[in-house]
Amino acid sequence: MCLAIPLRIIEIKGNTAVGEANGVKREIRVDFIKNPKIGDYVIVHAGFAIEKLAEQQALDDLEAWEEVLNA
Repeated sequence: MCLAIPLRIIEIKGNTAVGEANGVKREIRVDFIKNPKIGDYVIVHAGFAIEKLAEQQALDDLEAWEEVLNA
């Protein structure tokens, strides 16, 4: 089973992007995402963005992760 935290794309260069969540940045590939844009939230598996998320869903997921970390 894989667990993923939504990352917000903050930089794009070709098929490579930088995603950020809670101040942590990670280089990711965006080959599988249609028209990636800065500000999009994505789920990443094995370094590849595999799905876009609606902003509210991503924010709700991040809030749930924060609750788990603070438990």
